[in-house]
Amino acid sequence: MNNQLDVQMSWWAMDNLDVFAGNAPSDEEKIALIASSGYDGINGFLPSPEQADYWKHLLDKYHLSFSVNAYPKSVEDLANFLERARAFGGIGFINAQVMQPFMTGESAIQLLKGIQQLSKDAGIPVFVETHRGTITQDLIRTVEYVRELKSLPLTIDFSHYIVAGEMHTVSQEADELLLALLSNTSSIHTRISNGEQIQIDPGEEQNHPMFSHFKKWWQLGMTNWQLQANTNDVFPVVIELGPPPYAITTNEASGRNKEISDRWQQSLYLQRVVRELWSTITP
Repeated sequence: MNNQLDVQMSWWAMDNLDVFAGNAPSDEEKIALIASSGYDGINGFLPSPEQADYWKHLLDKYHLSFSVNAYPKSVEDLANFLERARAFGGIGFINAQVMQPFMTGESAIQLLKGIQQLSKDAGIPVFVETHRGTITQDLIRTVEYVRELKSLPLTIDFSHYIVAGEMHTVSQEADELLLALLSNTSSIHTRISNGEQIQIDPGEEQNHPMFSHFKKWWQLGMTNWQLQANTNDVFPVVIELGPPPYAITTNEASGRNKEISDRWQQSLYLQRVVRELWSTITP
């Protein structure tokens, strides 16, 4: 089928990296590092009209794909965002955190239906992220949404459900619910939770029992996507290890929070893991 993997680096995850040795890099320095480190693209934020031409120039110069995040509370919010996204152009997809954590039942179903229709009308894919503090914050409710809206495209980030459910191990019941969402995989965010912290260091925690679960989920998500994909479709995976307070820190004597590990090296490691998993399911 000649489908392609598109490994993007999270722009948010570029904040305060050790690789910059405490300096404040320019946008171009960050983008150049992303490109030279083997990433295919960037998952970031819609540039302002004043910055649009500059960002288009940099993305073209470094041959990078581009996706953006949106935080709609309503269909109207997303409609306005899609209008600006179309004006910018060249956006591969929109990752939506739907900011309605207390909306349930038919109201939630209708909002998600409206998002799907807007995406179709605009011709820009919109993937709803599985994320705490949003319409999908509850695993059981999200499974119900997917059963009702069988084509609802999801960005899979199970770290949120693992930490919210305080899952130190994964029961059969929990695994069945998580697997039910993987049929709707449209993209993946790579972050590993141990059930207490939202984000652990995969470089140091390779033997943590949760890591094998995440790799299984990512691989199954890729496989399910492949089964439904058309020829030459592109599957996006975002390496998204956030800065503090996502990253675990220790307090130095100076009072400044210092991360306990190197997020840039962790990100490179996860990029390798993702490409290895993809190679196992690509014909």
